[in-house]
Amino acid sequence: MNYKEALKHPLFKIVSQAAQELNIDAYVIGGYVRDYILERDSKKDIDIVAIGSGIALAKQVSKLLPNNPKVQVFKTYGTAMLRYEDIEVEFVGARKESYQEHSRNPIVEDGTLEDDQNRRDFTINALALNLAENAFGDLLDPFNGLKDMEAKIIRTPLDPDITYSDDPLRMMRAIRFATQLGFKIEKASLEAISRNKDRINIITKERIVTELNKILESEKPSIGFLLLEKTGLLHYILPELTALKGIDEVEGQRHKDNFYHTLEVVDNISLNTDNVWLRWAALLHDIGKAPTKRFSKKVGWTFHGHEFEGSKMVFHLFKRLKMPLNDKMKFVQKMVFMSSRPIILASDMVTDSAVRRLVFDAGDYVEDLMTLCEADITTKNPKRFKKYHNNFKIVRQKIVEVEERDHVRNFQPPVSGEEIMATFNLKPSREIGIIKETIKEAILEGDIPNEHEAAYQLMLKEGERLGLKAVNDQNKISKKP
Repeated sequence: MNYKEALKHPLFKIVSQAAQELNIDAYVIGGYVRDYILERDSKKDIDIVAIGSGIALAKQVSKLLPNNPKVQVFKTYGTAMLRYEDIEVEFVGARKESYQEHSRNPIVEDGTLEDDQNRRDFTINALALNLAENAFGDLLDPFNGLKDMEAKIIRTPLDPDITYSDDPLRMMRAIRFATQLGFKIEKASLEAISRNKDRINIITKERIVTELNKILESEKPSIGFLLLEKTGLLHYILPELTALKGIDEVEGQRHKDNFYHTLEVVDNISLNTDNVWLRWAALLHDIGKAPTKRFSKKVGWTFHGHEFEGSKMVFHLFKRLKMPLNDKMKFVQKMVFMSSRPIILASDMVTDSAVRRLVFDAGDYVEDLMTLCEADITTKNPKRFKKYHNNFKIVRQKIVEVEERDHVRNFQPPVSGEEIMATFNLKPSREIGIIKETIKEAILEGDIPNEHEAAYQLMLKEGERLGLKAVNDQNKISKKP
């Protein structure tokens, strides 16, 4: 079978020419070939395997390309990479690999194309297209990867126990590909993942998180997380989630399975946002329920303070997985901490004061918070489902009205600390904080408008209550909002 159409970009002819000049064979292999056959969006990264030196081939290709793009050489791995237009091309010499038990880093030797295809993780990633002039575009498929694509199967080329034990990251990759492509993991391969699950501990946290992010970025992330749970991998990676699994019953009172509920929420939110950090928030929004679960004879099962507990757990989870402890983590924490606020608003009469406080606390993230809370509606009762969504529409409209009128998002006090100090001839002191807090609370409660004059008058009144004496008006700082 010939796939010349897959190689119509002029870059491939140049690689073919360079290989011919070096008197070596070269092939396009892996993801680019797979995605072309699956008619997925063409990847912007291409893997070339050379039967010889991949580094030498990269340098020869650079000489033949316009502007001679820079070749980055990675001697440790025997690979080289160059960028041409918007394409990233990686070159590697064909190799065979052997592994030691404590490491996923292989011992590498020069090999044949067959050796190189044997070391590939899955049959669908072992497909290669010939770049030789007399066989340009010919498909080499030693493991029936094409047949597995048609059957939508993830299968390892060799014994799955060896494949996964050698490089345990492949277990995560199998689940990730199954999630992204909507494929099934072949039974023997799935069972091998379960048997080798503890090997995941030798993989760096950064590589694991990369795969988790790709699962979360998929159209339906629950596919991947259900497989991670089924194989036992999830317990090693995110025990906070597996702790949510199960339903307890006391005196005939039960609670919902918070693990499966969480996966529903993640799928729901994935219909409305591509923001991977908001998807992380959906995944973690209920992790505080396991440690806060209690049974009361009066009210049944409770999870008091689970949002606060969950937000603290987010920090420890991010730290353990070596994820960024920056604004992304703080965003997830904030979403988890506030995840019940709009739900409470939607179930009661919505007051302007409550909405003002919601907007004030959520700031720029109020839309993200509303998206999360709407995704949290997983009731199977059609009437309740409709009622909750209608209530959220009311809350959203109130947010717009309150924000247009009161401007509390990213709130800046109409009266500054400098103005308070000048008015009462104060140096930095606790009284300034008390006055600012009084003004903020009055605005959020709707007692005064978010305007300078009203805030200034309240400042004078609160200052008097605190025993402060205002100097005359000529010392007043004119400050408009």
